[in-house]
Amino acid sequence: MGIRQLWQGMQTLNNKKLFCFLFSIIFALLLTLLSSDASFTKIQNYVLFLLFFSISLWVTEAIPPFSVSILIVGFLVLIMGKSEAYDAMKYLQTWSDSVIWLFLGGFFLAEAMKKTKLDLMLLKAVLPRFGTNPCNVLWGLMLVTAVMSMVMSNTATTAMMIATISPLFSRLSERGHLSKALLLGIPAAASVGGMGTIIGSAPNAIAVGALEKLGYPISFLEWIMVGAPLAFLLLFIFWRVLIYKYKLKYQAPLHFDFLTQDEIEVSSQEKLHKTIVLIILAITLFCWLTSKWIGIPVAAASGIPIVALTMTGVLEAKDVRRLPWDTLMLVAGGLALGLAIEEQQIATHFVEKISHIQVSFVLLLILFGFITVLLSNFMSNTAATTILIPMGISLLAMVGGGNVNPTILPLVIGLSASCALFLPVSTPPNAIAFSTGLIKQSEFRLGGVIIGLLGPALTIVWIMLLSAVHLV
Repeated sequence: MGIRQLWQGMQTLNNKKLFCFLFSIIFALLLTLLSSDASFTKIQNYVLFLLFFSISLWVTEAIPPFSVSILIVGFLVLIMGKSEAYDAMKYLQTWSDSVIWLFLGGFFLAEAMKKTKLDLMLLKAVLPRFGTNPCNVLWGLMLVTAVMSMVMSNTATTAMMIATISPLFSRLSERGHLSKALLLGIPAAASVGGMGTIIGSAPNAIAVGALEKLGYPISFLEWIMVGAPLAFLLLFIFWRVLIYKYKLKYQAPLHFDFLTQDEIEVSSQEKLHKTIVLIILAITLFCWLTSKWIGIPVAAASGIPIVALTMTGVLEAKDVRRLPWDTLMLVAGGLALGLAIEEQQIATHFVEKISHIQVSFVLLLILFGFITVLLSNFMSNTAATTILIPMGISLLAMVGGGNVNPTILPLVIGLSASCALFLPVSTPPNAIAFSTGLIKQSEFRLGGVIIGLLGPALTIVWIMLLSAVHLV
């Protein structure tokens, strides 16, 4: 009977996915017919269809997000081919884009820290320093999560943090408010913390790539100056909201005896590997931070952990196979779609259609900031950023001409993409917290509303302030 029910469940799931896939095709065809212009070439119509089809697949999740990216590249290669007018190789080359190498280097570092348990050591070293006051403990965990998510995947950071403090939840059964605050604060900190560095979030890297094409390269350190203050400000505001919401000031002091239990003796080889990872991490971060002065591109510096960690034996083949390759596929597909939209002037065409509408530069920033958050709640923030940045840049040329700073809009879109926290499925950290069963879906709305509204607003104000003093 159990096997029969399982089979029926699988059939229901497959039927739902098949329906969503067919719906996506019909949806894309209808929108293409409605949006297409008589002046469009066959290739432009194909790219327009691909845009709508990809959006629908990302929203409905008929197939995994990385599969959509593979489909994008394959579709573009199929329709473009190689001729005098088009060369499909440029879409395949997005797999070796500098953004991909930057992420890959970050993934190698994150896996090495996880394997050698340096991330856990950091938590054990830092957490007791925040005392036993529940308010301070919440702030400490959120702060550590945010800092780690600046160099690690926010998904891996959240999983590690929640798994590490899980013994604390069993001691908080009679004080569920703190558990809920932790399960809202940690994933929010992981997502918001990703705003702090280029490698902290895929939308950041996409924004950097778009700015490089515009002739405005941003260094690793320059991005930190832009993103980190915003991340910590949003983190602090949400921490205060959680304290007020769950009345943490009235909670009894906590104890961390579980952090010192079951200590396992570390072998000399494990100590050596930890030392190696620390050295490689320090060298890589130094190269990332000083890339403009030492003349080593950020993408090239990302090769340091890839080569060194495998050469020294810290990471083996089985460890490399565990890396989130699907994220790289997603980014590569997003880059390819953005390139096709740009080359075929799809966004430019629609911008010209609405160019007669008078929209101020500030209103444009507000619209794109909040549209980015809205879309990122229901689809990949990487995909949302990929779609919106080219459109925003094209519209910016029509609205502001040469009188506005062209770096502002891509930065607003890239940073706002990390502020989508409304649903458990809005971001992987939310899904991890929801999987504990200790928090309801409706409780995510607190972070979704607070961060979703304040994030874009503060981002616009901050970046315009930096622009006014010529720091961006």
